[in-house]
Amino acid sequence: MAARAPFPYFRRGRVVPGASTGLACALGATLLVGCTAANEAPEEARPERRTQAAEVLLPTPGTGFDYQIGGGYTPPDGVRAVSRDREDQPADGLYNVCYVNAFQTQPGALEWWQDAHPGLLLRDGDGELIIDEGWDEVLLDTSTPARRTELAEIVGEWIDGCAESGFQAVEPDNLDSFERSKGKLTQAHNAAFATLLADRAHSEGLAIGQKNTTDLLDRHTGIGFDFAVTEECAQFDECGAYAEAYDDRVFAVEYEGEGDVGFDEACSTWGDRISLVLRDLDVLPAGGKGHVYRAC
Repeated sequence: MAARAPFPYFRRGRVVPGASTGLACALGATLLVGCTAANEAPEEARPERRTQAAEVLLPTPGTGFDYQIGGGYTPPDGVRAVSRDREDQPADGLYNVCYVNAFQTQPGALEWWQDAHPGLLLRDGDGELIIDEGWDEVLLDTSTPARRTELAEIVGEWIDGCAESGFQAVEPDNLDSFERSKGKLTQAHNAAFATLLADRAHSEGLAIGQKNTTDLLDRHTGIGFDFAVTEECAQFDECGAYAEAYDDRVFAVEYEGEGDVGFDEACSTWGDRISLVLRDLDVLPAGGKGHVYRAC
């Protein structure tokens, strides 16, 4: 098994003994809607380590939510679910989503990837690394079954760590990396890799969330996604698509100062259906200068 990368996590998405099934299902009914069997992945997409899919715990539609991937802090009143970085600790008694940067390298981690797994970094026709310029992250190469399998073992160990830490779910970020791949990746490549990650998450008793990109909503059942984590769905008029696909099990984050859609307007439209929160662009912990948190 590949060693876990020794670097901290912090990143947002699109804008420029653990939780066993028995323990998870014992959490309060006021927090969680219940358990469900994980979706089956296509036979050709399953890794060899596939085990019998465990039951996973789904979030309650519309539950109070906070997006804390920039650093955990005491959840505000009314919050019953949080998303935190995989290197952080879950919040006691809440529904915890584990953030994993699954389709691109984490800032500061490129040297580790170049030393340990240079063949998994996406390159253009001239052999140059393909970079997400907005976040200075190199895209991971999901273009072949062999590379997807190797990547799934690396990211899979991070997912295992989420389960061991006590998270109930995982959000693998940058599902939409094909949009930044200069034509080297396709939706099908990333969907196939996401299926491997869903399989791994389910085998560890974790639910898995689709992170952004409505382009893959029509494949979400086949991939195995259980809910959605979306950024600026109100701004891009996408909340309805996610809500319909996931029966309102949607954690939606809007950002202060981004776009023209006011948060109050977004709340009036979607606040009674999905979990909607306003955060600062850097998702700073409470107490940090510029920290913003509002919920509907």
